[in-house]
Amino acid sequence: MIEEIHVLGVYMPAALVWAIGAAVLVYLLRVPIQRLPIYRLLWHPSLFELALFALLWWGLSASADLLLPHGVLS
Repeated sequence: MIEEIHVLGVYMPAALVWAIGAAVLVYLLRVPIQRLPIYRLLWHPSLFELALFALLWWGLSASADLLLPHGVLS
């Protein structure tokens, strides 16, 4: 069953909420990662950021499944 979150009177898919959280984390991590010297060696930095987004999205959704009880999400 697809989990939903009730936000300000609107039911939103939980995956959308975790994706927004992952996008915010990637945005916040972009500048510190760009300051690393190894960042200049990347062939395509945008692909790295996309992979980071996918990993963070997966991590947020997996940790929410483990840590949040099923009654929290509708």
